[in-house]
Amino acid sequence: MTLILLTAIFALAPPTGVRAYDTPSDGGEAITVEWQLSQDDALIDGYEIHRSENGIEFERIGFIGKSRTEYEDETEDGKGYFYKVAAVSATLISYSQSSVEAMSSPQWIDQGKINLFLAMVIFSSIILFFINQARKGKKLFIRKIAGLDAVEDAVGRATEMGKPILYCMGIGLVDQIGTIASFNILGEIAKKAGQYETPLIVPTSNPVVYTVASEIVKQSYASIGRPDIYDADKVYFVTDSQFAYAAAVDGIMVREKPAANFLIGWFKAESLIIAETGAMTGAIQIAGTDSISQLPFFVTACDYTLIGEELYAASAYISKQPLLLGAIKGEDWGKVVIFTALIIASIIGLLTNFAVLDIFK
Repeated sequence: MTLILLTAIFALAPPTGVRAYDTPSDGGEAITVEWQLSQDDALIDGYEIHRSENGIEFERIGFIGKSRTEYEDETEDGKGYFYKVAAVSATLISYSQSSVEAMSSPQWIDQGKINLFLAMVIFSSIILFFINQARKGKKLFIRKIAGLDAVEDAVGRATEMGKPILYCMGIGLVDQIGTIASFNILGEIAKKAGQYETPLIVPTSNPVVYTVASEIVKQSYASIGRPDIYDADKVYFVTDSQFAYAAAVDGIMVREKPAANFLIGWFKAESLIIAETGAMTGAIQIAGTDSISQLPFFVTACDYTLIGEELYAASAYISKQPLLLGAIKGEDWGKVVIFTALIIASIIGLLTNFAVLDIFK
């Protein structure tokens, strides 16, 4: 009761030390206003923020609760603003002194992301180093991947038996990571098939995917000096209906009896239908997808399955191109650096305090 009476008799203590400045590390159009709490902070409802363009006439632009000492105002770059902060209760208001003029502008560098910039520089340097090593002819070790080692055998088997190769890309769109990885693998498979003049059948479920796949196969044949063996009728668009596409691929497997099936891309429930039909025809099957829910079906019904990053590393593994091999090796070492840094930071955080972990935010 005494506090209420005193508040009614005496004016509220205003906030002090009002400071306005361009919000750091942003794209502009923002000014941060800071102040020290009113001595009567426990008695007030909150703080009103007032802004002026000439330092004389102020207008209310915002309100925040008590015990708060910062406010960010949306502004126009290149224009000066003055600010006052007022302590407000139900019946009283007390204004602070005006801040000095502040002006917003975009920043060239976001200082809060310097850690990401340094990580990018380190990561890029590692990749460039290994690419350079690969171009110099140094042999880079990449662990064996059974499914990719079997590619040569699968193509050779189809050639010996005089049967075609079926390459199924699933139902993914052209912008999905699994489809993009499948494009890279398709190019390498087409080169190997072209060298042995083994027919390659590529049914697709999307018109854009069909267009890209057709060009990849054509360019692959041209790159080995055999553009004449490209058959436009072997790469075609079937349908964008999920199970109709599965039925069409099953029909191809039953009629054409391919000796090798590559099921690589993005799949859903049609994966088991296609893989089971391929297994029934006796074809060697190599599958790969980044759709985690479909991996168990491929593991069960196929001879080899590319799991996780094996799908993304496949094109480098098959082609042995220095640029791709160096990138894969650099990525692996980049993960080692990140993992080591996290371990060291965790140990330091446990032995001292967790402030050091802020650099990883």
